[in-house]
Amino acid sequence: MESPDGPDSDSCPFCQIANNQAGTEILLSDDELVCFRDVKPGADHHYLIVCRTHIDSCKALLRDSIPLVEHMKAMGMSIMEKNKVCDLDDVRMGFHIPPFSSVPHLHLHALAPASKMNIKSQLRYGPQSHWFITVDKVLSQLRTHGKVK
Repeated sequence: MESPDGPDSDSCPFCQIANNQAGTEILLSDDELVCFRDVKPGADHHYLIVCRTHIDSCKALLRDSIPLVEHMKAMGMSIMEKNKVCDLDDVRMGFHIPPFSSVPHLHLHALAPASKMNIKSQLRYGPQSHWFITVDKVLSQLRTHGKVK
């Protein structure tokens, strides 16, 4: 799952954030994950949930990654609750599919309210997008196929 030839923690901006080397405000964290605001928000609430271990993308995930992805999803819901997002059914969470990821480090986008995202954000983070896959679809593919297709 970890990428031996991927960027090391010195060059990967999300590794730097996860290791408290970037000055980014961490909103939630634990031994495995950190959560912070997206610098280019696509919704009123737009957070990134990043693993401390460098994993290139959702394409590197395997069946044994299911607990990690579920944990990322749970942290996404926790940050929404912490920030008093009223309608938790109007939250969109997912990953960009390579090569359409701005940072090659696994990160879950958590956005709300999804129903009020503008057209540009819908294209970037919509379930119909060719470069964005919802967290539930990732979990389904991992359970069914053992990988993200």
